[in-house]
Amino acid sequence: MSGRQAGRAHIGSFTAAGGRGIVTADLDARDGSLTVLGSTDALPDPSYLAVADGLLYAVSETPDGAVAAFRTDTVPPALTAPPVLVDGAGPTHVSVWNGHVLTANYGSGSVTALPLRPDGTPDGAGRDVLRHTGSGPHPQRQQAPHAHQIVPDPSGRWALGVDLGTDSVRICALTDGRLTLHREAPLRPGSGPRHLAFHPSGGYAYVLNELSPTLTVCRWDAEDGTLKPLTETPILAGTPRGDAYPSEVVVAPDGRHLWAATRGEDVISVLSLDPTGETPTLTTTVPCGGNWPRDLALDPSGRFLYAANERSGDVTWFTVEPGTGVPVRGGSVRVPAASCVVFDA
Repeated sequence: MSGRQAGRAHIGSFTAAGGRGIVTADLDARDGSLTVLGSTDALPDPSYLAVADGLLYAVSETPDGAVAAFRTDTVPPALTAPPVLVDGAGPTHVSVWNGHVLTANYGSGSVTALPLRPDGTPDGAGRDVLRHTGSGPHPQRQQAPHAHQIVPDPSGRWALGVDLGTDSVRICALTDGRLTLHREAPLRPGSGPRHLAFHPSGGYAYVLNELSPTLTVCRWDAEDGTLKPLTETPILAGTPRGDAYPSEVVVAPDGRHLWAATRGEDVISVLSLDPTGETPTLTTTVPCGGNWPRDLALDPSGRFLYAANERSGDVTWFTVEPGTGVPVRGGSVRVPAASCVVFDA
């Protein structure tokens, strides 16, 4: 590896829509550019990825629903063991927490925890499923629970499950391999929460709503595991021209800015944060560089922002202006049906 390379990116994509599965690319430290090295379609529809302890974890967003671990010291990444069923349909998110891999299962409205063996592979025999209940007012999208994300909080004590179907965030604990519901935080009916991200201080969480282009600011108390909604702010200026479905929110490591992607409008919104992190202010929007930005990600340095544009089949990279937080387009790489971008730690 030459001195200009800063590691590798792994890009998930939908094989059912012409994607190549998991695509691996070199990351250039000078300009953030990506160079594709190879791909593997060993797992169908690996729509979301996570990196932990030198392994790459991927969900299979299929009706049967599965998760698998890959070695990252090979190109393309190599399966460590056969995929493991999650006992949930259409998993859309994966994370690693307290010796377990977690999946949010959109189709079945549930969250799954699978213990990890010493070699990092998921153990299906110890699988535990927490099933959500409830609904929301949207006649098509909220007839039932739809867990869209499950993410550990910064303290490592809790995992937060964001449910689009029930307009709520569920705070979960993990005891002896079993997921338990600690508390459920209701959000505005019909907002359709999709993903959340934490402020670097750990005191605030920003919930991005898919069914309305808004961001809900919540106070997070890790001591007793409570999430309190404070305000809801628009992420678009004016009325959307047509469909507008926010997808992902990312917070700057220094806590000065956050970014949100919106499909349909095909833009990245830039919001500045006050010193406490409690008050976001929309400053501008910029084109995402393609069509239908399903995911946003910062590289490990925090200097470059990446949009996985699903329908145009590319990943576009941007250099983030330090003072304003505005992303400036640098280039793109072809990745059909791109859905997610993660980086080796």
